[in-house]
Amino acid sequence: MALEMRERCERCETAALPPDAAARICSYECTFCVPCTDSMQGICPNCGGELVPRPRRAV
Repeated sequence: MALEMRERCERCETAALPPDAAARICSYECTFCVPCTDSMQGICPNCGGELVPRPRRAV
């Protein structure tokens, strides 16, 4: 199963998260931009899991 590369931050709705952009995800693939992740102290508000850098995929 491939990683879902969501293009919007789930907190601020930023649409600037294409597959090659810096983003953070949890183990459930919840996706957040870096500024929102920093303000949430790296914890997913949906599951309480750790937010880590999302792997980048070539466009």
